[in-house]
Amino acid sequence: MIHFPVVTRGPLRALSVRVFAAVALVLIIVVVVWIDRRGYRDVNEDGLALLDCFYYAVVTLSTTGYGDITPISPSARLVNVLVITPARVLFLIILVGTTLEVLTEQYRKGLRVTRWRRNVKDHVIICGYGTKGRSAISALLETGVDKSRIVVVERHGAAVRQATSAGLVAIEGSATRSSVLNEAHVKSAKAVIIAADSDDASVLITLTVRQLTAGQVRIIAAAREAENADLLKQSGAHHVIVSSATAGRLLGLSTSAPPLIDVVEDLLTPGQGMALAMRSANRDEVGRSPRELETLVIALVRRGKVLSLAERGSSTIETGDMLVHVRDDRPATAAS
Repeated sequence: MIHFPVVTRGPLRALSVRVFAAVALVLIIVVVVWIDRRGYRDVNEDGLALLDCFYYAVVTLSTTGYGDITPISPSARLVNVLVITPARVLFLIILVGTTLEVLTEQYRKGLRVTRWRRNVKDHVIICGYGTKGRSAISALLETGVDKSRIVVVERHGAAVRQATSAGLVAIEGSATRSSVLNEAHVKSAKAVIIAADSDDASVLITLTVRQLTAGQVRIIAAAREAENADLLKQSGAHHVIVSSATAGRLLGLSTSAPPLIDVVEDLLTPGQGMALAMRSANRDEVGRSPRELETLVIALVRRGKVLSLAERGSSTIETGDMLVHVRDDRPATAAS
């Protein structure tokens, strides 16, 4: 099931609004009939009391119409044609408003689903909306990826509601199932980020994605244990991030070299100071050494392979190289 971000009113508030509108409409008709009560005839022929006006308003608006009170004067009949009959229609709309709202919402949701399926392409699928999944989405948004290009696949309803509240499209279901991934249009996706809560689920999701896409979609998976990283790569993952090993290394560095932790946090936290970035090499940079550039280049990406500046092949920049560099990520006011 596809869930879109929506703003909904509480059921008690929606019901209260309808009850208030119905009561207000009845009171308006009572006032109209009371003002022109001499133009109505009662079967008792004793004139219309205030209770009779309430009675006439209710049975008329509800289309019951017993006929014991009838308009006889031209003004009363004109009021029935111009005021009471439209009010009767409006009263019925209020009574069936809940049903109409449900049908309208279903129709609107159907249109949104159809339009989304027609336009979704080159999107990023996030399998799992836990801590790792939310962090991955934050990083994507910080790099300029639009929310409409992110699709969350999550099997827990509470997490799905959190994703839709954050303005994301979410699909409720297990990412290990082919039908759920097809619902997310995995074949036309740009990448799939697997942030499952267990390594065995990550392996199964990776195998399913590779089977559906024939290896044409980039797969990035998170692993809890380092021993499962090779298994994920054999299953089809292009990149594997070992969360426990990475956290352990950072903990070790915090003891042996505390300043390095500050540097890593600075690089990974947007808007704080330094940030890692990647760009294509310019024409005037081809043939030059990365160390000669004003930009602080720390590595080259050549034909999909990362070259550190210590390697021989990275002494000069070639056409098509990507430069991994450190940029100043502070706000303009702070940088100045």
